[in-house]
Amino acid sequence: MDGAGTVRRTVLPGGLRIVTETLPTVRSATFGIWAGVGSRDETPVLNGATHYLEHLLFKGTERRSALDISSALDAVGGEMNAFTAKENTCYYARVLDSDLPLAIDVVCDMLTGSLIRPEDVDAERGVILEEIAMTEDDPGDVVHDLFSEVMYGNSPLGRPVLGTVETINALTRDQIAGFYRRRYRPENLVVAAAGNVDHAKVVRQVTRAFEAAGALGREDARPAEPRAGARTLSTAGRTAVHNRPTEQAHLVLGLPGIARRDDRRWALGVLNAALGGGMSSRLFQEVREKRGLAYSVYSFSSSFADSGIFGIYAGCQPKRVEEVAKLCREELDRIAEHGITEEELTRSIGQISGSTVLGMEDTGSLMNKIGKAELCYGTHLSVDELLGLIGGVTVDDVRAVAREVLGAHRPSLAVIGPVGDKRAARLVDAVA
Repeated sequence: MDGAGTVRRTVLPGGLRIVTETLPTVRSATFGIWAGVGSRDETPVLNGATHYLEHLLFKGTERRSALDISSALDAVGGEMNAFTAKENTCYYARVLDSDLPLAIDVVCDMLTGSLIRPEDVDAERGVILEEIAMTEDDPGDVVHDLFSEVMYGNSPLGRPVLGTVETINALTRDQIAGFYRRRYRPENLVVAAAGNVDHAKVVRQVTRAFEAAGALGREDARPAEPRAGARTLSTAGRTAVHNRPTEQAHLVLGLPGIARRDDRRWALGVLNAALGGGMSSRLFQEVREKRGLAYSVYSFSSSFADSGIFGIYAGCQPKRVEEVAKLCREELDRIAEHGITEEELTRSIGQISGSTVLGMEDTGSLMNKIGKAELCYGTHLSVDELLGLIGGVTVDDVRAVAREVLGAHRPSLAVIGPVGDKRAARLVDAVA
């Protein structure tokens, strides 16, 4: 057992990792199981299988029907949900501390004993197709998928997490069940619990649940299947414009970022906060406050195991899209060339530090933090260590990462909205 601060860690036979962080002053607990599998682990034929499986694990086990699963948590006022990302999936429940054993039993049962019945696969197919349709109705979401495609092409990180209508309609029960058996193995799972929890009790309860399912100490335990290496497209300045009759034009302008373990991530986080991380950021002030060109404008950094993306999003009236794109490009160039000021550094460090500490007072956020840290890094930083790394960033550090990341390529662009061929051509010129 090891840990940093109040984080405690145990590894069970078969490789299942359990991490907990105790907040004795609260009366709630959040329990989650993280799987080291996401949409980037899918072949083109299996695109959408990870998210499909997320839905199916709520549909019943030998011990519980779908109604039993939902009603068990509803009966104690608990919350239960899941999410699928590019590189991981998480199933979690938030309950009163006294109901933690129930949450552990239900979530573990789902993860180890899903039946994945053909009739459930067929029924849930319609639900997922509706979810895809709902997402397609939100161009602010779709433009991010389009930008991923621009940056990664037809590779796993370039394909949508939900899959497509074609791939979802083609997926079979056997394909999904096989994916489940290969990927949801103890050595590829992390159990995380935060709140008013006792580490030893959590370990005992999880051990019993996995042993009852015959999921521990298996002789065939092995490392997770290797992932295909990610690649961003080498051609700078790629553009994708989808003409669609929406009220706004939605754009993402960006470049290749950095991988998750890159030591420059702290400096890039400070840069991101200064450029587009809040109401005092450069983008918010220049695009919204001074000119009133957009309601929503921000920058973001997405990091994966071996690559990343840094981008700017804005939604605006179609007639203003060239002006907004040009302003965003100018701000990228300005920060790439000159970095940020000491005042911006101080403000950005304070913003990140404050949000980091405040997030740790919520059991759900804390469970996410320790679960993802174990899954992605295998180590846990204390609050003081985190604040030290954030607070140690200098103006020179930010200037260097700005030059290396933002100044290394001509940015690429994704746009969705009512933009014809002439406006699309002007957009390309605006960010060239």
